[in-house]
Amino acid sequence: MSEDIMTITPLGSGQEVGRSSHLLTFRGTTLLLDCGIHPGYDGMAGLPFFDRVDPEQVDVLLITHFHLDHAASLPYFTERTGFKGRIFMTHPTKAVIRLLLGDYLRLMTMKKGADVSPEDVLYTEAELQACVDKIELIDYHQTIDLNLPSGLKFHALNAGHVLGAAMFFIEIGGRSVLYTGDYSMEEDRHLMAAELPKYHASPDVLIVESTYGVQVHASRAEREARFTGTIERIVTGGGRCLIPVFALGRAQELLLILDEYWKEHPHLQSIPIYYASKMASRALRVYQTYANMMNARIRSQMDLGNPFSFTHIRNLKSIDVNNFDDRGPSVVFASPGMLQSGVSRQLFDRWATDPKNGVLIAGYAVEHTLAKEIMSQPKEVVTMEGRRQPLNCLVDYVSFSAHVDFVQNRDFITSVNPRNIILVHGAKDEMGRLKGALMMHYNKLAENKRPTIAMPPNEVEVKLIFTRRRSAKVMGKLAEAPVVASANDDDDGDIATQRNDKKVAEPRGGDAVQGILVTQQNSSKIVAPGDLSTYTPLRVGSVSSRLHVPFVGKIETLRMFLHEMFRGVDELKDVSANDDANDDEGEGVVTFSMHGGQVKVIAGKTKGVATVEWDCSSVGDVIADSVVALIMHAQSSAASIRLTSRPCSHRQKKLREETGEELDPKKSMEEYLRALHQALVDQFLSVEATYEASKGTFEVKIDASNGSNDKEEEDDGAIVCTATVEFEEDSDDTAKITVESEDEKLASNVRACLQNVAAASAPIAID
Repeated sequence: MSEDIMTITPLGSGQEVGRSSHLLTFRGTTLLLDCGIHPGYDGMAGLPFFDRVDPEQVDVLLITHFHLDHAASLPYFTERTGFKGRIFMTHPTKAVIRLLLGDYLRLMTMKKGADVSPEDVLYTEAELQACVDKIELIDYHQTIDLNLPSGLKFHALNAGHVLGAAMFFIEIGGRSVLYTGDYSMEEDRHLMAAELPKYHASPDVLIVESTYGVQVHASRAEREARFTGTIERIVTGGGRCLIPVFALGRAQELLLILDEYWKEHPHLQSIPIYYASKMASRALRVYQTYANMMNARIRSQMDLGNPFSFTHIRNLKSIDVNNFDDRGPSVVFASPGMLQSGVSRQLFDRWATDPKNGVLIAGYAVEHTLAKEIMSQPKEVVTMEGRRQPLNCLVDYVSFSAHVDFVQNRDFITSVNPRNIILVHGAKDEMGRLKGALMMHYNKLAENKRPTIAMPPNEVEVKLIFTRRRSAKVMGKLAEAPVVASANDDDDGDIATQRNDKKVAEPRGGDAVQGILVTQQNSSKIVAPGDLSTYTPLRVGSVSSRLHVPFVGKIETLRMFLHEMFRGVDELKDVSANDDANDDEGEGVVTFSMHGGQVKVIAGKTKGVATVEWDCSSVGDVIADSVVALIMHAQSSAASIRLTSRPCSHRQKKLREETGEELDPKKSMEEYLRALHQALVDQFLSVEATYEASKGTFEVKIDASNGSNDKEEEDDGAIVCTATVEFEEDSDDTAKITVESEDEKLASNVRACLQNVAAASAPIAID
């Protein structure tokens, strides 16, 4: 039994968070799932381990969402390697990626300043635009079939993480893989929760995030109260509150929460809230454009106005931190979210020393970033200029990260019910705890029903061995055979069901199915010929062949040979259709038909030529070949020469047209009986024969030592068997065989000998 190996290799986010990129290879097709960077590293060091893959071999690249750790190395991979495959993502993801990656390029250049190294700038503006131009779009639930030999097809499902985030359900080589990317099972103020894959069997492989391991989130109301309460405490104390966020994603959710809170608390409305991003207005336009992809709350508000037109939040397209008037309390949302550079880092360096100020981390903080570092409350931090300064401001963490917690992740995995689980996108310790918890969860199942669970580090392959499935779907009319109704059918619900007011048969094990088997891209189906064009791109056709064979013999000779060789030969004469005026035989055009009319021999139409016509098929081709050989033999054998010079004596009853004399059937019967006698002599040596008209009696004797000892023997010590062959009246080709003997073994042997001779001399039945 043949086996296939699926190889999955994390090029990033294997036992870490950041630079998500996973290589999947199966049945000669290679996919790359996501293409991000690590926020904690700069330049080339932040890329996935692309040296483990030949970019030219990658057929498809799927991007789940627009966050930098899932998409920021895309222009580098498409423009600075040999990648020639296709790229797919959702409409909102493409719209936002152009904005985010342009801003990321600006930050890279600004961070390095005049000393920028070509290797540290991963792409140029021109390369970014060339990359975006190559992106193809996919809608939720739209299936893309690339017509590859592996049968690769995939569709996107809503992942709920950010606007346009998608899971990908991949079908390849008869197997299925679900890649979640980052996903959220909790509906918030503007996004729907992730959806479960419906109408599909359990996937063979689930590649799932493990960001929060076994942590359980507090309730959303509790987190919102803590978030708004911390901000209120800072600003009412005269301090400034910095909220580092990514320009798009969680920022829009937090802006909705805070704008609503300011509306409900008039005493705070004199305190400004700033959204400091060069992309602020463009980002909000994107969100307004795709409001139809958000939850019911936002869609209903769109009927009344723009929910992203905030009352108490001011957009700052540009901000000069050195000249920013921050003498009074304020709230500033600034990017990037990890505080590694940009406006958020500049404001942090400026405000960190004042104990009245505060920094509120509202999302997941990646290892090796300043955001992660300050969560441990160090006494000092290093500024962008390299100075050490005290960290006196308040640092608090309230998670609004749109990732599943342990309970949500476990429930999702259980609902999907995969056969193999691969954990990615999580710190090693958190991932290990999640793996242990899942193994304990599945211990209640039988061992053969437990899924395998792997948590590979970067560059370590996971190999999954699959046995090739050999199955086919029965479709169309073959799957809807009507059941003949009977008087007792009313209670027979287990055997038949109602479909369109028709009772149709339910398939049962062992039922025979006859149809056309069509295999395309590792998927097989069986359909009736009439359904071929409905369920496949094929059409039913036929091929007819015609062969002109030289034939100088007589039609009578050909007729005899065909009837001797084949049983059930039909004959049609057409005297008027003869093209040759010189018709010596006077039979006109004669058409012999065999195999239900699928093979025809036409003689007499053209002098010196016999035409063989047939419908090409496995049986038709064999019969046509034998007919051609028979035609050649019919005009060259000694028998054919004799047939043309004296009356024919074969067993068929017919008239000799030249003389008007009837052929003697008794002579033909006698010759046949003598042939049977000779066959018995060859087999048993001692055989006496008596012929009476259409009857022959054969007495076979063998030594008693060759037979059974418990049988009654003749006086001379021999065992006797008597066989009678008698032709039926008015028939020279149908005979009755009777065999009698005291020895059953001898009788059986004689009977078998006579039957074999009869079968060998009879014409071939081809219908």
